[in-house]
Amino acid sequence: MNDKWDIYKDNQNEWRWRRTAPNGVIVGASSQGYVNRSDCLENARRHGYTGS
Repeated sequence: MNDKWDIYKDNQNEWRWRRTAPNGVIVGASSQGYVNRSDCLENARRHGYTGS
């Protein structure tokens, strides 16, 4: 799968993730913000993220 994963800080300065398919459609996103980047990454891994 060649989905693009974005790990970013939102307007409230919390970490979020977003998964975008090759055709540009967002196919997944965190439903909440995380204070710690590691917590955000842990949640993204539960949804298929394999990066670091």
